[in-house]
Amino acid sequence: MQDLPKLFVFALVALCVSREADAASDYDVTEKSVATLQADMSAGRVSAEQIVQAYLDRIAQIDSAGPSLHAVIAVNPDALAQARELDAERKAKGPRSAMHGIPVLIKDNIETLDPVPTTAGSLALKDNLTGRDAPVVARLRAAGAIILAKTNLSEWANIRSNHSISGWSGIGGLTRNPYALDRNTCGSSAGSGAGVAASLGAVAIGTETDGSVVCPSSINGIVGLKPTLGLVSRTHVVPISHSQDTPGPMGRSVADVAALMTAMAGNDPEDSATQEADARKTDYTAAIADASLKGKRLGVVKSDLDPSLQKVFDSAIADLRAQGAEIVELKGFDRPQGIYDLERLVLITDLKADLNAYLATTKPTAVRTRTLADLIAFNRDNARELSLFGQERFEAAEKTNGLNDKKYLAARAQSKAFASQKIDGALSSNKLDALVMPTIGPAWRVDVVHRDPGIGGSSSLPAISGYPNLTVPMGTIRGLPVGISFIGTAWSDAQLLALGQAYEQAAKMRKAPTYAPSVESLAEIQPELSPLH
Repeated sequence: MQDLPKLFVFALVALCVSREADAASDYDVTEKSVATLQADMSAGRVSAEQIVQAYLDRIAQIDSAGPSLHAVIAVNPDALAQARELDAERKAKGPRSAMHGIPVLIKDNIETLDPVPTTAGSLALKDNLTGRDAPVVARLRAAGAIILAKTNLSEWANIRSNHSISGWSGIGGLTRNPYALDRNTCGSSAGSGAGVAASLGAVAIGTETDGSVVCPSSINGIVGLKPTLGLVSRTHVVPISHSQDTPGPMGRSVADVAALMTAMAGNDPEDSATQEADARKTDYTAAIADASLKGKRLGVVKSDLDPSLQKVFDSAIADLRAQGAEIVELKGFDRPQGIYDLERLVLITDLKADLNAYLATTKPTAVRTRTLADLIAFNRDNARELSLFGQERFEAAEKTNGLNDKKYLAARAQSKAFASQKIDGALSSNKLDALVMPTIGPAWRVDVVHRDPGIGGSSSLPAISGYPNLTVPMGTIRGLPVGISFIGTAWSDAQLLALGQAYEQAAKMRKAPTYAPSVESLAEIQPELSPLH
């Protein structure tokens, strides 16, 4: 009888542990912010391991099955082990940073040392196991982040063809929009955008050359920052153009993007563009703590918009005014004539040089295509690669004359000068804190016949100049999200995040996805499509 109390205690402890495990297994990660996940781990309500498992379950239920978004191209088999190690470290030493134990999705053109290949979506790189972290990923690991999965993308970051289908890759198939499954996710960080929108991970890393962070962020109803070029390393990222490429953070809120950006930014000795990064970076979470629009002067770029987009944008401008911002309408803010032709020459010239240099660093036993010319031949020999669209940009890039070509050098100098002068001129002459404009219109239907339309948007001048561009949800059109862009001069990333934070908190326009089969299937739309009698 003397042992009964001890047995009772053991049983009680076992019961408590069981109940805690059951509670944790019911932990819902849907729409949870980085701060909420961090607070719940710190309070012992959930562990990083349990959070990772919850995201893995969602990937299985929503991405692989269910709506079948195809946002994730490969799950990291080491994610749970990484989470257990970080849980133990938290108990022993406390968290490393705001990102400790936070699962991150990584676009599959960014290398990680985990046992998953970095494919850029191409069958040519299906065995590209490099065993190395890109410095941007190494920084995330050092901050305690967990590499959860690699995300699908427009193959080769949408540089292979003038007539592509954004969000499609030979390996990952087509990523679908979680707001309407027959709609496009935009490119090239399609899986990162859809994955974050659907809560398949807490946050994600995308990359942008021109529009590939801000467009999928806007169209998938999330926040995305295309940083100042040189604030984040590009080493071990499958390249398009050293003149314009940059990784960028994507999340469901400005605060999530700020936390991610704080971990990402910094110098990389192997990337000369980042030589100022340590001096320029800051704690972006602290930078948005007291965010306010009061007294801020914002230049509104006037342009011909679809009436439905104009209505949403006008409402966003009214919200900015209501928060104390002074709105300055900019007239004649036209893009410099011929800038796209100059940009195209820059991108295809960089592509040949930069992609050849990258391929030379891969393992010859794993990657047989060692040059752009090899890739062109590989695609011709693999029916799936060219089944939906061609590779005319690859072919044009192969014909370019190298980084010392006078036409290339002139195009780069002129395009960068035109873009930076256009932004800086508008900011300085009007004493503005930032420019604002719609990021892009709502998602278009997936169309394997006509492929992507000409989409336009806010991205080109910031992309060509290397200046930052932040998109924040500003509303919906027939259930499809649209974003507002805050654009500034070089190194104004923290200021843009603060403006975006103040707007986001006032407007609160983000809505969770509904996974509707189509816009036409929505209950509020169906009556309008039916006969009156």
